Amino acid sequence: MDFSSVVETLNKLLARTQPDVINSAWVRTHAPGCYRFIRKNLRREFGGIDWDRLTCALEWKYQRRWRPLRTKKNRLQYEDRAEVETILNKYHGKMYVFVAPFGKDDRRTRDVIGISFVRLAQQGNLLAQQELTGLLKFTIDNWIERYSFLARWQGHEDEIHNQLEACIRRYRYSGSFVNYLFRTLECAGRGICPNRVFSTDHLRLGNLVTGKEDLTTANVGHGSDVFEDGHPVHDVRC
Repeated sequence: MDFSSVVETLNKLLARTQPDVINSAWVRTHAPGCYRFIRKNLRREFGGIDWDRLTCALEWKYQRRWRPLRTKKNRLQYEDRAEVETILNKYHGKMYVFVAPFGKDDRRTRDVIGISFVRLAQQGNLLAQQELTGLLKFTIDNWIERYSFLARWQGHEDEIHNQLEACIRRYRYSGSFVNYLFRTLECAGRGICPNRVFSTDHLRLGNLVTGKEDLTTANVGHGSDVFEDGHPVHDVRC
C-alpha cells in the first residue's frame, strides 16, 4: 500500500458510504488498513499525523466534510525555536515561494509550508506564528500591489496583522490556507475607505484625480495566483 492507493481507497469508500462528517476516528473505524499506513507514514516535522496532507488529496467534495476531533482550546503558549527550525530546514531553498511563486507547484509548496506553521502555531508555539506572519507579509504586500480591491489595505498594517492572526486561529481543514487568508482580506477590506491619491500633474491643470477603484469589475478568481486551483473558499462569510 502506498499513499496513492490510500487516497483512492478512501475516495471510493466515501463515495459508497456518503458520511456527513469525516475525521480520524472515521478513518480508523471504516478503513483500518489505511489508518495504519497514515499513522506510520504521514507524519509532521514536529510530531503527530499530517492529516492536512490526506485531506488535500481527497476529492474536493469530501474535503469539505472533514471535521477534526475536538482538541483543547486554551493551549499553553510557548516558544520553541527547534520546532520552527525543523520546518525551515526541511524546506530550505523553497522559502522564495512567499515572495515570488512561479506556477502551481510553487503555490502548492507555499500552502504546505504555511499550513505546517499554522498547525505549530495552533499548538501554542508563538515563534511559529511570528515566522509565518513575517513570511506572509511579502505575499500580502504583493496582493496589495496587484489587486485593486485589496489596495485599500495600504497603510493598515496593524489591522492586517490582526486579520492574519485571526486566520491562523480559525483555520481548520478548508483547503488552501493562502486562499482562506486572501478571501478574508477581500471581505474584511470592503469596510475600508480607499486611500485618495492626488496627481500633481492634474492639479496644475486644476483637475482632481482620485484613486477610487472600480470594484464592479473585480473578479477574485480571474487572474489570481491563489485561485488557479478552481476551488472556492467556504470558510469566510462576506
